[in-house]
Amino acid sequence: MHRTPLVRYFALLIALLGFGEAWAFRPSEPLPADSKNDAQPAPLPAEMRTDGRRFELDIQPLLTARGCNAGPCHGKARGQNGFALSLLGFDADMDFHAIVKEARGRRLFPSAPDQSLLVLKATGELPHGGGIRIERDSDDYRELIEWIREGTARITAQDPRLESISISPKPHPMTVGQVVNLNVTAHYSNGTVRDVTETCAYQSNEASVISVKPDGSLRAGTIPGEATVMARYMGHIATWSSAIPRPEPVEAVAYEQLPVNNFIDRLVYNKLSELNVLPSEPCDDSQFLRRVFLDVIGRLPTPEEARQFLNSVEANKRQQLVDGLLQRPEYGDYWANKWADLLRPNPYHVGIKATMSLDGWLRDNFRNNVPYDQFVRKLLTAQGSTWRNGAVTIFRDRRQPDELVTIASQLFLGVRLECAKCHQHPFEVYGQSDFYGLAAFFSRVQFKGTGISAPISGGEEMVHVSSAGQVRHPLTQEPVPTKTLMGAVVDVPAGDDPREALVDWMTSPENPYFAHVAVNRIWADLFGIGIVDPVDDLRATNPPSNPELLSALAEHFRAVNFDQKELLRTILSSHAYSLSSRPNATNFADNRNFSRHYRQRFRAEVLMDAVADVTGKPGDFSGMPTGTRAMQLWTHRTESDFLDAFGRPDPNQDPPCERSPNATVIQALHLMNSPAIQSRIVADGGTCHRLAEAPERSPESIIEELYLLAFARQPTRTEQEALLKEFARADANRRQVIEDILWSLMNSPEFLYKD
Repeated sequence: MHRTPLVRYFALLIALLGFGEAWAFRPSEPLPADSKNDAQPAPLPAEMRTDGRRFELDIQPLLTARGCNAGPCHGKARGQNGFALSLLGFDADMDFHAIVKEARGRRLFPSAPDQSLLVLKATGELPHGGGIRIERDSDDYRELIEWIREGTARITAQDPRLESISISPKPHPMTVGQVVNLNVTAHYSNGTVRDVTETCAYQSNEASVISVKPDGSLRAGTIPGEATVMARYMGHIATWSSAIPRPEPVEAVAYEQLPVNNFIDRLVYNKLSELNVLPSEPCDDSQFLRRVFLDVIGRLPTPEEARQFLNSVEANKRQQLVDGLLQRPEYGDYWANKWADLLRPNPYHVGIKATMSLDGWLRDNFRNNVPYDQFVRKLLTAQGSTWRNGAVTIFRDRRQPDELVTIASQLFLGVRLECAKCHQHPFEVYGQSDFYGLAAFFSRVQFKGTGISAPISGGEEMVHVSSAGQVRHPLTQEPVPTKTLMGAVVDVPAGDDPREALVDWMTSPENPYFAHVAVNRIWADLFGIGIVDPVDDLRATNPPSNPELLSALAEHFRAVNFDQKELLRTILSSHAYSLSSRPNATNFADNRNFSRHYRQRFRAEVLMDAVADVTGKPGDFSGMPTGTRAMQLWTHRTESDFLDAFGRPDPNQDPPCERSPNATVIQALHLMNSPAIQSRIVADGGTCHRLAEAPERSPESIIEELYLLAFARQPTRTEQEALLKEFARADANRRQVIEDILWSLMNSPEFLYKD
């Protein structure tokens, strides 16, 4: 029954004036210090325990399901209009205090629960920026009202604890347009279960393939593919994955007849067969030549190299090409350039000499093909001078354990822990105790010498490990033991380097993350997208597109003792790598299962070096020797409009840096109109001048040379006939025609993309 407006306003006035605290029957006590997500609330005194609803079991899930503690609402850092809740309910003590006791208890009205400010706001009876979150006469409304009426009870030592959630029915393939209603069950420590379908949060990682509604109902779209739906309930996560195959089946014999060069091919075909998708035809020799040159050493083949490969009749010439490229000196610079994006800091922050030292360290490691596990160990356990051991520069850049753990976990475990620094990870099982347990491995890192004095930090600094050190939990202020992400506490004796124990766990066979994230990153470099995408975000709610393939590659990487060249040789030798980018009738919609090659725009440095190669005029960078290639630059602060236009990282951005692969209007305009590029095309001594001044060169041979330079292939008959007409014009200037042809080739998608 609704009370009269006068009674309602009177009740609200009492609450606003602060008298509501008098109705809070619990005695006033300080907010408990330990409010980490996995802590158990202190048992209430026996006289304060009541039967009925509990805050942690009944009310927090309700508020989470209705978005009250989401980031845009009261869950953001400063809350909303003075009312702050922990994000997604990770801190029960904080939330209970804010609702029941904060502001002298004005948010609740125990003698008239339906007139509580919390209720009136949630139902929209008072102005509320978040709108109506709970409908009157709904189950949510009745739960909230009864909890207030019963005395706002909390969980006790005798109450069950939530242990896990599960989803039914079991995952199965779906057909276009099919609807599946999920049911989510919460499992408690006393063996009881509860249907929490209506109070879960849901998210699909591919909504165009399978969409999900707030009530847990799924609908398959019209695009063949796969999707994983996440259900989240009070810090626990369960996933439901399904595939929508093409409705037209493919005979099994079609897959059995495909070439199999190694284990990769069979695993790729197995996944494609589940989707009724056939792979594209193999690419031709010129496409393979250009692709593998760019993937292994980051440069275009010369016309001589192209002719030699294209004219070869050796049956295994592709394998010979791969083996030869892996021994080229350019290999080290190219792969060091990739890792520089992940590790290289701003030289104005850590110092120019320290940044150069790290750059040189990276190049030496890749030139010497240091095994990946040793590379990581040398990096994460580095000690010594920032001027003599480049690896220690990462410790100069990120000086605190909580800064180091984020980059180490993301790069070498594929786990993004930033969220868990402050609260429960919204898409994972990790909380603050996991974050600071991993950070504790870096607690004994110490420094001697000149520290950071940005914007110009020039001094030398020594990094060493002390005999003691600890990390404290930000809420409890208690020391946190060194603990792996799998929950195992690692006892590190005084005087030992905890980082060694961390790398021991990272590289051990029991840790699946280390090898998985390493092979996934390399696979993404070669194929344009990772088996897990993004490459450094491995979690249950972002599953691999082909789990068996990812695991097999990781096992192979371990079997070859983390030799990156051996891993590359295996992947580059597979039939899957050599597929054409041209889709067929079955795989035109596939962009995750490697049924065809996915074209990639060149990295900025690769493209700039390609421009230098085809024009015959090397780069000229400030502070660097003449002829320096873009791939050899040691800092992103080297001035270059070209590199900036094509997406090299912002020098002020903290590593790991991400590059956008997207094409932009700025890039197109730069290639067409840049005076620097035009001057290279028309320069004396450049490619165009050299070809124009060679009397023995016929127009046909000139066109062939330009096509081999830019595309690593011969021109087609149609292309050659069209260009020969330009040479045959009465007013044609031989050199200008050559310049125009080269300009047009450089502005074509075939030049800009690795196909």
